[in-house]
Amino acid sequence: LTFPKKLWKIVESDQFKSIWWDDDGNCIVIDEEFFKKEVLERRGPLRIFETDCMKSFIRQLNLYGFSKMRQDFQRSASLAEFLAEEKAASAFSKLQFYYNPNFKRGYPHLLIRCKRR
Repeated sequence: LTFPKKLWKIVESDQFKSIWWDDDGNCIVIDEEFFKKEVLERRGPLRIFETDCMKSFIRQLNLYGFSKMRQDFQRSASLAEFLAEEKAASAFSKLQFYYNPNFKRGYPHLLIRCKRR
């Protein structure tokens, strides 16, 4: 299978909890630390991708036209609210969001457009 097809299979699978669609199904969300353990560190016949390194995996995403999305947070005026939001945002910052116009939930036929650059 090509990289985009393998990626599609794991995002669509209920078996993996470290990668999923965002609410709109327009981009994928990756819990980086968990993804390394759950997907990239697999060995033998259970291995999915050629690499066990997150940097190489992200390079593959970029080669196939994925771009990293920034998550912007609105900040509150009060210190207590600000600190609570900071804590939530830092937990959230371990999540990576990647977008490709040809990689959308419910549109597997677009995968043929995901070409390696």
